[in-house]
Amino acid sequence: MKTFKVLAALLSYPEADMIAALPELESALLREAALTGSELDGLRSLMRELADGDLLDLQERYVGLFDRSRGLSLHLFEHVHGDSRDRGSAMIELAGLYRNQGLMIARAELPDYLPLFLEYLSHLEREEARSTLGDVAHILAPIQQRLAKRGSAYGFAIAALLRLAEYIPAAGATLPDEEPDDTPEAIDRVWEEAAVTFGGPDAAANASQSCSRVAGMVEQAQ
Repeated sequence: MKTFKVLAALLSYPEADMIAALPELESALLREAALTGSELDGLRSLMRELADGDLLDLQERYVGLFDRSRGLSLHLFEHVHGDSRDRGSAMIELAGLYRNQGLMIARAELPDYLPLFLEYLSHLEREEARSTLGDVAHILAPIQQRLAKRGSAYGFAIAALLRLAEYIPAAGATLPDEEPDDTPEAIDRVWEEAAVTFGGPDAAANASQSCSRVAGMVEQAQ
């Protein structure tokens, strides 16, 4: 589904080439018609923000949202495994799925980065892609709620994914009030907690995820 490719682009670190391609991305969504009118309207709001914003401001906002807040991290396994050894094993398994599909990670990025995962889904048959996306919907739902609370248009992209996954939240399921985790004090606490794993097997992965972002993240293996 090309819709997954479009959402992968919209959820990636903003770059000039992606901004320039926004009209083509919207056209691809309309041609495939996998989303409803209200979902498309939400994505148009995000596209307008990207098209009208200053690139440096857009990049700073992206980093502020997704790199400085663990609750909004686009690295899926961070929400499940944190910095444990299990996360590394899960990423090795996920990278294997990419290779089995004939895909390879083109640049430095962790396999559980959501836009990269969506690129993978775009190569699957529609129902298999929906089912696989459904496996992580319970991770995406809290991210969408947190983005909505912040008034971020990126929440529309996550909401579109939940719609494609046919995710139905449990009755009365709402996100409890949370302490902000992107304040200087909260970030300091994260660094203090991470210090106990200094030099451990996850240290390089944590450093990599904080500094690597790509737009064309997956390419066909030769």
